[in-house]
Amino acid sequence: MEKNKIKISISINIFIFFLMIIASVMMFSGFKFMHGNDVNDMTLETKSIGMLRFFTVQSNIFAGIISLVFAFKQIQILKGKYDEIPVKYYVLKLMATTAVGLTFLVVFGYLGLIAKGGILSLLMNSNLFFHLIIPVTSILSFILFEKSSNMSFKYTFYGIIPSVLYGIYYIGNILVHMENGKVSPLYDWYWFVQNGVWSALIVAPMIFLISYLISLIIWKLNKKKRLF
Repeated sequence: MEKNKIKISISINIFIFFLMIIASVMMFSGFKFMHGNDVNDMTLETKSIGMLRFFTVQSNIFAGIISLVFAFKQIQILKGKYDEIPVKYYVLKLMATTAVGLTFLVVFGYLGLIAKGGILSLLMNSNLFFHLIIPVTSILSFILFEKSSNMSFKYTFYGIIPSVLYGIYYIGNILVHMENGKVSPLYDWYWFVQNGVWSALIVAPMIFLISYLISLIIWKLNKKKRLF
């Protein structure tokens, strides 16, 4: 990696980490700096520890932590302690970037279309960082400034691990809270199975496929020497 790109990447990774901390504290405490019309039935935010039930929050925390670790390894490169960053850290970065990429795509391609308040209602307060700024920044950083020639094709499949693990938790939570074949939006907060729990048989594979395609595309863009 070129030194200038490393320095830029370090700055971005530290920026991502601190944005994650700020957004997490905001959601945990219920702090709001934006106020809009209360017309959304799908705010995807809650106070306290309950916020951890959202893939949005989990993926952003994952991305923030990995960004900090990656920045630390990059600093060691600049200090001459390593010649290159071990591939396992790039794989973790690919997984985290894919996870927040999935968050971004689901919000803009699905949730924003069905939320009563529209997409803007999902970009309020902490979700402005979780749904937009951190995902976009993470993707751009990975494909522009964190090039790796050591990540082989097989690592693209690692990108679906976060979504698969979350899918197991989400579906399990739905099954536990079923009543007369129905699940309240309180427990199906992404509204994936409001047409019936059988919908999970379609939704889950679709989400996993989308997650893999994100991982594959990000991997391909990362390997390109020049994007423009």
